[in-house]
Amino acid sequence: MRGWGVFGLPLDSGHVLALRVFPENSFAPYRTVWHRDPDGPWAIYVDGPEIDLVCPRYYGAACHHVGPADIELAWTGPVSLRVRASGPSLDLEWIVDVHEILGIALVNRLGRSLPSWTWRPGPLVRVRELLARHAFGLGDLRLSGTMPSGHVGVLMPKRMHRLAASRAVLNGDDLGAPTRLAECPTIGGVTVPARGVLAVGEAAWEPSRRARSKTSGSTVMFSRFLGMRCSAWNMCI
Repeated sequence: MRGWGVFGLPLDSGHVLALRVFPENSFAPYRTVWHRDPDGPWAIYVDGPEIDLVCPRYYGAACHHVGPADIELAWTGPVSLRVRASGPSLDLEWIVDVHEILGIALVNRLGRSLPSWTWRPGPLVRVRELLARHAFGLGDLRLSGTMPSGHVGVLMPKRMHRLAASRAVLNGDDLGAPTRLAECPTIGGVTVPARGVLAVGEAAWEPSRRARSKTSGSTVMFSRFLGMRCSAWNMCI
C-alpha cells in the first residue's frame, strides 16, 4: 500500500476523527491524525517531516492545535486497522473495521475505470458528489473548493469503503460509536463526510488567484493513495 486514509469518521459523542497515511513520496513518509472535539475546534497531529510540508499546510489555519505525534498503524486482520497516536497531551487508541457491499464494489469499479480528466468539468465533479451522497451516505460532501490556506483544488477518490465499526479512546475517554450526521462536519469551510469512510484516490491543487499573481501559478498534482504513484511532493486528502 502506497497511501490511504480515513476521509472522516463522525462519532455519536460529537467527536470526529480522520487519518492520512502516505508512506511513499518525494520528500519523506508521513502520517497524520485529525481530531475535532464536540465544541468544534480541530487539531492535526503529524508523524513525519516538517509540519508545514504536510496536511497543516492546507488546513492548519482552521485548527486550534497542530503538533507532532508518534502514530503507529497495524492491520490486525483483512479489514481491521488499529491506530495508536501519542504525544504531548495526546493518547489515542483507535480501531476501525472496513466494510464493502456489492453495490459499493460496483461503484468503486466504475470510479477506477474513469480517466483523471473527467474530474476537471464542474458538472462531472457534481455528479460524483451526488453519488457520494446517495450511494455512500456521505451527506452534502464537496470534493472541490478552497482550503483554509487559500489553495483551491479537487479531491478525487477512486475508491471508497464504508467503516463498519469503530472504537476510539482518547486520553482515557471513550469517543463512542460511529454515526451518520444530518450535516457534514467542516474544517475551515471544507466538508468532511457525514459518515465514516476510507478513501483511495488522488487530488489536484493550485494557489488561489491572489497567490498565482505572485507565483508561477502551476498546478500541484499530488497523491497516490493505495496503488497510485505520487506526482509531486504536496500530498494530503
